[in-house]
Amino acid sequence: MNYWLMKCEPDVFSIDDLQHQKIEGWYGIRNYQARNMMRDAMRIGDQVFFYHSNVKVPGIVGIMEVVSAPYPDPTQFDPDHRYFDPKATQEQPRWVQVDVQYIRHTQRLITLEELKNDDQLCESPLFRRGNRLSIMPVGLGDWQRILDREQLPELK
Repeated sequence: MNYWLMKCEPDVFSIDDLQHQKIEGWYGIRNYQARNMMRDAMRIGDQVFFYHSNVKVPGIVGIMEVVSAPYPDPTQFDPDHRYFDPKATQEQPRWVQVDVQYIRHTQRLITLEELKNDDQLCESPLFRRGNRLSIMPVGLGDWQRILDREQLPELK
């Protein structure tokens, strides 16, 4: 099993939206490195942190699970969609998505600030300078360390 962190802006799609819908395609990835991880490394059963980005206090808000193999992202073919890609064809799709299933909200928001201040997490891809990927791997040790943070009081 692999572990991941996937970012989304909550005004586009939030953990509450996923909870309501139960299962949703994680579409709109338009970065080749993130696409390659989704296409080549994600597997059914992988666990994923849901991370709210581009908000006043960004951080991990929930856990979801990958429930499908990667398949072509249909938004790449829709000329009226914001994620349309005129170079993509049905025969040669450029972008993929996976379906994710809601598991649970985290017990509290685990903020980016507190994660950055954890010396044991400082090597995580999330904190590498210039890393703006919307999908990134999380090592098993970091996964457990982050889960353990749920039990700690929220930093003020």
